Amino acid sequence: MRIAIIGCGFVSDLYMETLHRHPDLELLGAWDTDPVRLALFCRTYHVTAYPSFEALLEDGKVDTVLNLTNPHSHYAVSRSCLEAGKHVYSEKPLAMDLDEARHLVELAQERGLRLSGAPSRLLGRPAQTLWKSLRDGAIGVPHLVYAEMDDGLLHRMAVRRWRGRSGAPWPYEDELRVGNTLEHAGYALTWLAAMFGPATSVSAFAGRCVKEKNLDVPLAEQAADFSVAGIQFECGVVARLTCSIVATHDHQLRIFGEDGILSVDDMWKPDSAVRLRRRLSWRGRTTESPFARRQPLLGDAEAVRLAKGRRKVDFCLGPVELARAIAEQRPSRLAAELSLHVTEISLAITHSLEHEARVPIHSRFAPIDPMPWAR
Repeated sequence: MRIAIIGCGFVSDLYMETLHRHPDLELLGAWDTDPVRLALFCRTYHVTAYPSFEALLEDGKVDTVLNLTNPHSHYAVSRSCLEAGKHVYSEKPLAMDLDEARHLVELAQERGLRLSGAPSRLLGRPAQTLWKSLRDGAIGVPHLVYAEMDDGLLHRMAVRRWRGRSGAPWPYEDELRVGNTLEHAGYALTWLAAMFGPATSVSAFAGRCVKEKNLDVPLAEQAADFSVAGIQFECGVVARLTCSIVATHDHQLRIFGEDGILSVDDMWKPDSAVRLRRRLSWRGRTTESPFARRQPLLGDAEAVRLAKGRRKVDFCLGPVELARAIAEQRPSRLAAELSLHVTEISLAITHSLEHEARVPIHSRFAPIDPMPWAR
């Protein structure tokens, strides 16, 4: 699949770190509204720079556009690409407004095009291993999920100095304005949606815990730095999802079932441990085994080894999945309907900063297939 990148900021560096590993993807060029940033990106990765947005859209050789722009630009950029006849893989969220997200899905369907979106951690080894254990009945009937997306006390970190390989700064102002819920909830929600199907309602609370962050963004323009949501799934499972940039770093996921507990240490890490604890009966009481059995990770290591044994997430798994879905004429595992559903839930949680309520969830999506190596 021949691709072009729009948006050469920090996140584009993350995609470029692993692009060379995927022969399914051929990068033809890139474009950004900032000519300096575009030049740095293209020089770093030896990529052709398009002279304009229109030139990229008019390039008939481009099959798919990777929309890696600022979240507030996602809708306009994706719409223009679809109207130009390009498939689109968008960074999260699909749009900042639910009606706009719905319009993108409808537009793609009308044009016979594919629309897909991040995050792609669902395609990785920990998620697929956890899901397989769940399908195999490792914990019996699942009842409850606790999911954490806490990223530490962000405003005390050196965020102004964070840079990608091309020199692009980490967009901390976007993080504060968009909010960590819209930025990060999708990592957990894609897993939960795949495993348990559509959600039917969300009850959420969001708030601003830290009033003075000293990060150049007025309080009135900041989104919530903490949110907690209760999510009811159609299948009967209930989940509690917490997001913050205040609490200690924690990306754990736990699924509580009738016969045991499945957990993942860190939903972000490409080789994170998946653990199983069985329930035990002792003197008329039920408890959990003190010993957690580590589940062997399925599939091949998709992460890239860096210095000192560290491993890096492969952000290109999503575009590769889209390319293969198109080639194999099958639905993508990260289909537009799934992205819309995750966006709808994330927006409902985000908006609870202004309106606390039980919000019905209307969007639905087709069942998702596991990866072939995890069936």
